[in-house]
This record gives sequence, structure tokens and C-alpha cells, in this order.
Amino acid sequence: MCNIIKAKFIALLLLIVIFTQPVLSQNSMYVPRNILKAYDNRTRSFDGKPGEKYWQNSADYKISVSVVPSSKTVVGTETIKYFNNSPDTLNDVVIRLYQNIFKYGSDRDFPTKKEALTDGVKITEMIIGNQLFDIDSSKDLRFAGTNLFVKLKTPIVPDSSVEMSFQWNFQLSSVPLRMGVYDSTSFFIAYWYPQIAVYDDIDGWDRISYSGQTEFYNDFNNYDVRISVPNNFAVWSTGVLQNPSEVLTDKILGRYNSAHSSDTVVHIVTKDDLLQGGVFKSSSAENVWHYKADHITDFAFAISDHYLWDAVGLTVDSSTNRRVYIAAVYKEESKDFFSVAEIARKSIDYLSKQLPGVPFPFPSLTVFNGSGGMEFPMMVNDGSSRNLAGTVGVTSHEITHEYFPFYMGINERKYAWMDEGMATFLPFNLQARLAPDNNPRSRNVRFLNFFAGNEAHLPLMTPSYLLKGISYSVASYSHPGMAYDYLRDALGEKLFDTTLREYMNRWNGKHPIPFDFFNTFNSVTGQDLSWFFIPWFFEKGYPDLAIKNASVENGELKITIRKKGSYPVPVDLKIIYSDSSSSQIYESAAIWSSGKNELNINQSIAKEVIEIELGNENIVDVNTEDNKFVFKK
Repeated sequence: MCNIIKAKFIALLLLIVIFTQPVLSQNSMYVPRNILKAYDNRTRSFDGKPGEKYWQNSADYKISVSVVPSSKTVVGTETIKYFNNSPDTLNDVVIRLYQNIFKYGSDRDFPTKKEALTDGVKITEMIIGNQLFDIDSSKDLRFAGTNLFVKLKTPIVPDSSVEMSFQWNFQLSSVPLRMGVYDSTSFFIAYWYPQIAVYDDIDGWDRISYSGQTEFYNDFNNYDVRISVPNNFAVWSTGVLQNPSEVLTDKILGRYNSAHSSDTVVHIVTKDDLLQGGVFKSSSAENVWHYKADHITDFAFAISDHYLWDAVGLTVDSSTNRRVYIAAVYKEESKDFFSVAEIARKSIDYLSKQLPGVPFPFPSLTVFNGSGGMEFPMMVNDGSSRNLAGTVGVTSHEITHEYFPFYMGINERKYAWMDEGMATFLPFNLQARLAPDNNPRSRNVRFLNFFAGNEAHLPLMTPSYLLKGISYSVASYSHPGMAYDYLRDALGEKLFDTTLREYMNRWNGKHPIPFDFFNTFNSVTGQDLSWFFIPWFFEKGYPDLAIKNASVENGELKITIRKKGSYPVPVDLKIIYSDSSSSQIYESAAIWSSGKNELNINQSIAKEVIEIELGNENIVDVNTEDNKFVFKK
């Protein structure tokens, strides 16, 4: 009887240890009060999974929009069915009017010429439920930056929906801020329609105004969009084209259809086609291009009357034979874009089958030749690059964003590193392979070496909308990109990749926050990774290793490495011998998981050692002056 009681006690004790470990691990990291509330409400759990009471809202958008190239105006009507899946009664609604960023007096993170300012979004009609709003005089409306705050006379109760409708127009600014006018007839149009802000389990309504630097935080919605343009224009868009036979001539339609099943690039519209005409059907002065997309976080499109059009297909999931249609559209002068469709195809193939190893989640992807580098669901807006490394880098980076934040609904307003860092890290190996003599890791290392440890270098857990300029850039790209890379090295590629896919599986189509990432990695790996997460993500600090001492005694080389900085990084030692040969000692960042700041290495040697070098171009180290030890003769 005693043994039975003892056995039950041991079993109970084991259960307590198993089920409290994630909580204990979590307690080693600072958790803000508004986030702790979500765990109390059981919308999130300390094992990294969505909580049993997790919820999120969504909407169905039906939009008809007309673009007038001559005046650069966009005129639209939309109806929205908004679903309140939260347990809360919504007494107000936040509407995003992104184009108000160009209004005089709006807060902008980038300088803008006066002549580029516009009147912003002009709403000519707005109805929510049965409430018709007087835009000019209603006391229930308050415009602030790019947000419109609306008080409702009839609240939206839990588990209900409400119909909304808008009529609006705006003029495109001449400033290409993530979108815009690239010549007189080529436009990339994004941040363009009245959009309902996110209402979530952490903060309620997202009330952060868009000022140009931080990018997305959107719910997963369904879109049915009709885009009217002059009949000599093409439209490339988020979603799948519903009426290609209505807008493309038979010759072009045949190429468009064949591209979907082709594993080599098809030139759908060439320079000769544009000169000869006969590209688009023209039974009326305008064509309506009809696109649909389900369960996505945003919608963007582009138009031009003179862009070349390439496309190719790719099987991304061998178990289902599901294929993706991949296009590149560009001006003739952009010679680097002649290879972009193929680079995009190789990027999607790598992401689908290697890292992260998740089949590309959307039916199509189009890279538009605009400026800079900017991602949208199924659409990329890229400028031309001066060399192959630039073309490969920007193309693969922006395509990686289709996973982060569009497959994972990340709040970039607060946690830009959760997606920009991933889009920096995930294609490292691909970029190095596709562009010889290119090392994307070393480029990020140099950037971080320059800035790490300065007073403007702030912890990654600082909300992104509070960061500006280089502080934002480092915290969003180089810092997290290298952190992810070192974590993969520390865990081993197999375990890291498996854990990353589990995190993506848990939070696909949802809104993960940093703790969902941290807790998933702790629970799936069975390790407390706070030794890595706390310094790299929570603390002010920097990476700095040094050779403290080295000696040779009785045929044994003894080396002491000191971790002077707080960030754990890999240790790479090159031992140089008198006969000019060398050997290497390498340890991943996991060597520092015990919390010790010194590492003693002992190794038997049979040759005379003349020098030891610490580090390499892929390891961040803010001070390399103490990374070399020369033995005295």
C-alpha cells in the first residue's frame, strides 16, 4: 500500500513539473501587464499554443474601384461585413484611412515635399449598420492621423456581425512611399481602401496611426475586388484573376494560361506585343479586372500600359501537386528584371522545400517593378538593383514576407523584428547560393557591429512604433536576423527547423506575439532558452568575445575565451602553426547556456603554435582588437 501511495505521489510530482515548466520558464522573462491579461483570460497559453479561448475578428470586403491615370485619382465603393468574434461589446470602431498620411499636418517618419501632399481620403458616404454618418459635422467621428475613430449608436455585440459601406476617393501622391506613381501610367496601389483596424485580445483596438515606418497589423479577411482601368492597361493584383478571358486577347490568354503549368518562364507580354497592340480586349473604354482572395491580411494591385510581363509555375507541394503562379512585370529599361521571374521561382521553391520548409501558402505571387522593396499579400513592389546580389536579395527578402507577416498575422506596429528579422534570416543560404561572392550574413554583421551597444541600440522588445531611423532598422533587420541564425546554429538545424514549423503551424492565420514564439521554442525543444532570449531580445547589450589568455604546456594548448558582452555568440578559433597549417575549434552560442562568462579550451597539439585568431565574418563582435593572440618566440 505504501509503495502504491509513493508511486502516485511521484507521478503527481512529475505532472506538476511537466505542466508548470513552461510557466517557470516564462517567469524568467519580463511579461508586460497587458500581455499577462491574455494568459489570465486563456486566449494564450504558456506552452506557446493559442489558448482554449483564443479568438480573432475578421471581415468580408467587396470593393469596386476605378483608377484614372490622367488625374492619378482612385475612386471606390466598398461594403464590409465585419464579424465580432470577441467576447466584448464594441461601442466604437477604428477605421484606417492610410492615404491621410499625405495630408498636411499628418505625422510622417520621412520628409515629404510640400507639392507631394494631398487632401488625403475624401469619404463621400459612410454607413455602419443603420447609422448614416455626416462626415463633415458628426460628433461621433474623430479623425486623427490615419485613423478614423467612430462612436456607434448601436454597439456590435459578441458573436455578431455588422454591415458597413463606404464611398471614397483620393489622389495618388508623387512620393513613392511603399506604393505610388512610377511613371505617368505605371502605379502600384496599396494602403488604399478604408480598412477596419485590428481588435485583439492584447490591446483591444489597434489605435496606432500609420506614419510610414512600421508597416502592417491586419486581420485575415476575404476580398472580392473589381478594378476598372482604361482598356489598354493591365492590372496585377493580390488574389486570383477571375475573368482573364474578358480582359486578355486570345493570344495573350493562351500564354497566361500556359504559364500556370510551365516550369520555364513564359513571356506573356513582350515589347513587340506592346508595339503591335492586341494585348487587351477593348469592347468598351474601360476593362474591369476581377480578383478574389480569401483569408489574407491585405489587398494591393498595380497597373501599367507598357510593362513587360513574364510568368512561370511551380509545384510547391508534391503531396497534393499544388502549383503556384509566379509573375514579374517590369519596364523594358530594368534589365535585371529579365531574370526576376526565375529568381522568384527559386526563392519560393527554397522557402517551400527547405527553410522554413512550408509549402508556399498562396496561389500566386507577382513582383512589380516599382521602387525600393515592399511586400503585400501575393504582391511585391521592388526597384531595380545594380547587381545580381541586390536583385536576389530584395526579391527573396520580400517574397519571404509572404510567410511573415502574411501567413502569420504578426503585429509589425509593435514587433517588426518578428517578420523583418525572419525575412532577413530565412533566405541567407539561398542568397549566398544564387549570387556568387555574396555573403548576406557578413553584411548584417558589419551593420550590427557598427551600432550594437550604442545608446540608441534598444532592446528588440521595445515596441517598434517607438523606434526611429537606424534604431528601427537595426532592431527590425540585422539584430533579429543574426539572433535567429545563431539560435538555429545553437539548437541544430533539424531541431530548429522542426520547432519553427510547429510555431508556424500553431499560429498560421492567427496573431502571434513574441511570447508565443519564445514559449513554443521552449516547449517543443524541451529546453529553457531564456539564456539566449533574454540577452538577445530583452536587454540592452552587445556581443563581444575576447581571448583572455593562451598557453602551451606539455603538448597541450590552453585557451581562455571571455564573453565581455552580454549576447551569447558562437566561438570560432583558428589555430595557426609554424608550418603555416591551421586547425579550427568551433562552438555554437550554446556553449554559453550555463551562464558562465569564460570558456576554457584544452587541446592536445603536435605542432608549434604561433598564433590564435578568434571570430569570423559571420559572427558579431563589436571589438576585435582583443581577438588575436600571438605567441612570443
